[in-house]
Amino acid sequence: MDTKTQLENAVKDAMRSGDTVRKTTVRMALAAIKQAEVDRQTALDEAAILSILQKEVKNLKEALEEAEKANRSDLVGALEEELAVLDEFLPKAMPSDELQALVEKAIAEVGAASPADMGKVMKIVLPQTAGRAPGDQVSKMVRELLQK
Repeated sequence: MDTKTQLENAVKDAMRSGDTVRKTTVRMALAAIKQAEVDRQTALDEAAILSILQKEVKNLKEALEEAEKANRSDLVGALEEELAVLDEFLPKAMPSDELQALVEKAIAEVGAASPADMGKVMKIVLPQTAGRAPGDQVSKMVRELLQK
């Protein structure tokens, strides 16, 4: 079952059980997916859906950091609950050694020798890590390996 279908089923289940946090969080994610589909005028593939979910998680984490800085414990608790809900729909995170092996393989494949070749490497690695590793983590790994 694809992620979008899982999200739609999760909304229905949350409505039946009366779980307000889960219902609103999953609806927020579905709204972001539907907005992207409208913008692109086509249905999204699984990688694009996972990318949107990762973006939502990133936004929630940033909001969580801001709430912690402002000592808003009420917001912190709510945001942590929302993060837990969205994490259920994301695939298991890629271990850093697996990511490093993927990046090294891509560097060898394109013959990258300097940070100037970073775009070529990222073009190969990002589709393979979609949904399993954040783009900034991939970028950092590529940059580190190209500077050696």
